[in-house]
Amino acid sequence: MSTETATPEREERGFVDRLRASPFLTELLSNRLAIFGLSLILLITVMGVGTRLAVFVGVLDFGQLLDTQFAQQQYYPPCGDATLTGWLSSLGSCQHFFGTDAQRRDVFLRTMYGAWLALKYGTVTVAASTVLGVGLGTVAAYYGGWIDNVIMRTMDVLLSFPSLLLALAVVAVFGTGLWKAVFALTLVYTPRFARVVRGAALKVLEDEYVEATVALGARDWRVIVRHVLPNSLAPITVQSTLNFGLAIIDLAALSFLGFGATAGTPSWGWMLTKGVENGLINGLWWMSFFPGLFLALTVLGFNLLGDGMRDALDPRMQDAVD
Repeated sequence: MSTETATPEREERGFVDRLRASPFLTELLSNRLAIFGLSLILLITVMGVGTRLAVFVGVLDFGQLLDTQFAQQQYYPPCGDATLTGWLSSLGSCQHFFGTDAQRRDVFLRTMYGAWLALKYGTVTVAASTVLGVGLGTVAAYYGGWIDNVIMRTMDVLLSFPSLLLALAVVAVFGTGLWKAVFALTLVYTPRFARVVRGAALKVLEDEYVEATVALGARDWRVIVRHVLPNSLAPITVQSTLNFGLAIIDLAALSFLGFGATAGTPSWGWMLTKGVENGLINGLWWMSFFPGLFLALTVLGFNLLGDGMRDALDPRMQDAVD
């Protein structure tokens, strides 16, 4: 009986010890820029998810983020002071922390909810493009021949277009909306994953243990799932992290240009559009400053974390990912 209870404890301690001794975690945790990027991501994630939960449980009325409230004075500056120095000196007593927009909607609440939208649609974009790209790249590497040529030449054609221009062309055909923007960006990012995964899979397929597994009669799906994919996770992970920041900024760019979020949606890109139209011309800096700031910090966080993960996994992978 004592042996049965002691074995899981030893296994658990062994797992924790192996985790602490992991070269990847040791290298990543020693990278201050990567830790700073991870801290930014966690902070913005907590803000976005917290705002979404507040709407879900009814603490925050979602209508406050969308409703237009026209009045004689259609906006309030941050903390009642339209100057940046005045806002910084009066942070202790604020009715509207980030001020309001031209329709008297609270910019702080809309910016926090915009973090949720950015993370939500960015996650879907990266997940979908990762699955498609990994599948196509692995199949191309494993089977080779005409299958490889058809898949990779198609990916090369897609890569020949500037990413944002190709996304604009897709949403122009299928219409505007955040989900259609996600579809367009998934199409744009898939070739990047396919190219990276194909290169990593070709290296794995050259190993002797893979050749031995194939010689023993293992099925194709077993070789791919048990050997090729697990040994190609490093470039997939790095590429996904780096593309997360790109997805967020591209979604904001499409919304800024009028092809993403619809009117009134608390999206960072749409808020920047209305802030530029109604704010910068009239000196109302806060309408575009805060959404742009959070957008920049989020993308910076993912870029720093992605660079740190790339260096921790394999410094030689930098050329393959770039």
